[in-house]
Amino acid sequence: MRESCMYGSVRGAPSNGRPYRDRFVEGTDRGQNTLFPECLQDWICEDNPVRVIDVFVDELDLAELRFSGIDPEATGRPSYHPSVLLKLYIYGYLNRVQSSRRLEREASRNVEVMWLTGRLVPDHKTIADFRKDNGPAIRKVCAQFVALCREMGLLTKASVAIDGSKFKAVNNRAPPTCRSHRKRSPRRRRISRRSLPSSRARSSA
Repeated sequence: MRESCMYGSVRGAPSNGRPYRDRFVEGTDRGQNTLFPECLQDWICEDNPVRVIDVFVDELDLAELRFSGIDPEATGRPSYHPSVLLKLYIYGYLNRVQSSRRLEREASRNVEVMWLTGRLVPDHKTIADFRKDNGPAIRKVCAQFVALCREMGLLTKASVAIDGSKFKAVNNRAPPTCRSHRKRSPRRRRISRRSLPSSRARSSA
């Protein structure tokens, strides 16, 4: 009974008894073996913006810009090169991904970021520390990158209007304390007192 309601009672359903959802676009089976490209280079087209980021960062002199971590430590765990973290940060800056945790997720699932960082996945603490320790240098690099993108036509020109008005918020029910109100308030108090009936009149009524 349930199958007849599912297949036969739906308007426009096929008469051969096949499910109605077969008429929609279907994806491939998750267990089917597929042959992906052999390298990440085949996934990134020639006009992809990540190629601009890669060439731009490789041409920078990070030591002159005073990035920390240029010279690796002789002992301890190997660290990420600042160029890798800078490429990841500029990618997030260009695509409005500012959170270090979101950048960490993008590095593990985004093919463009995988190509850009060489499949390295820095954790969010490393990304946050890189941003904190190299703030002035990152700002200089971002300014140069924006100027380069404008020259190449990657950024569109737009007019931005900023409203500089300031309004004082009043959250309580107390009367405002402006000067004009202070001048008029005593008179208003006298008028309000005269308009109110006296206690004797209220008691007699």
